[in-house]
Amino acid sequence: MSGRKRHFRKLNGILLLDKALGVSSNKALQDARYLFQAEKAGHTGSLDPLASGMLPVCFGEATKVSGFLLDSDKSYITEAHLGFNSSTGDAEGQKVAVAEVPLLNAEILDQILKPFRGSIQQIPPMYSALKKDGQPLYKWARQGIDVERAARSVHIHTLRLVDFSVDRLLLEVCCSKGTYIRSLVEDIGAALACGAYVSMLRRTVVSPFQGQRMYTLAALHALAEQGQEALDAVLLPVDAALPHLAALHLQEAQVLKIRQGQRLNVSAAEGIVRLYENHTQQFIGLGECQAGVLRAKRLLAYY
Repeated sequence: MSGRKRHFRKLNGILLLDKALGVSSNKALQDARYLFQAEKAGHTGSLDPLASGMLPVCFGEATKVSGFLLDSDKSYITEAHLGFNSSTGDAEGQKVAVAEVPLLNAEILDQILKPFRGSIQQIPPMYSALKKDGQPLYKWARQGIDVERAARSVHIHTLRLVDFSVDRLLLEVCCSKGTYIRSLVEDIGAALACGAYVSMLRRTVVSPFQGQRMYTLAALHALAEQGQEALDAVLLPVDAALPHLAALHLQEAQVLKIRQGQRLNVSAAEGIVRLYENHTQQFIGLGECQAGVLRAKRLLAYY
């Protein structure tokens, strides 16, 4: 084992992994880590095995900014299968017929979907990683125990009907962190009085990576055949996760002081800012500015 670990390297960057169906987020993460031979890696929000799509993987010092991605908005394409409820809210669970699906048209569906746009209250599903008395809800669910869950406020920025058939709805959803698409689909099924569960789910965007290319593990293996340089070229820089934060460029002497834990008097926006070394333009980490005084918040170690 120790001989194998010597091949791992201090790699920094963000991989936009296109997670495959049937694979856990942790398995996908570990597969990517071993392929890149990265010493340290973490993902930024799990996708269920039955979901596919964007899973940002943070290597090395990028793990220090992963919290911003956990808190960011997400976009999905999902298919709702009408007429049934599922014990898990998705295709994996036991199905129970609820009622005949009513005759649908675009106007009816628009009226049904309208109350689910904007800020809504949502009860998390039992099959989730949220904890009750120190135990994940899904463990209670597997014991047949239904635990009371408090409704939580989430925001649905976009809920668009892409297509529909007799018993299927294809929906595009852009939502805030903490939104459960399974709960959203179940609530839409309840509004239609016929039940519904998620039969397909694909995450298309984790903000701020709109329009960015994702890579499947198969595509990454093909790049690895061309050499490490070709593989590393797909990585985004650490600060690609932080475009919403103001940037502050520091002189070399200021960088030295901030790395030593000293505070600086600066003219900068209040709050958390991205810090760069002015001469090299290297991202050195995050600082926090209050009343004109800058202190280190989270500095990178590998640069």
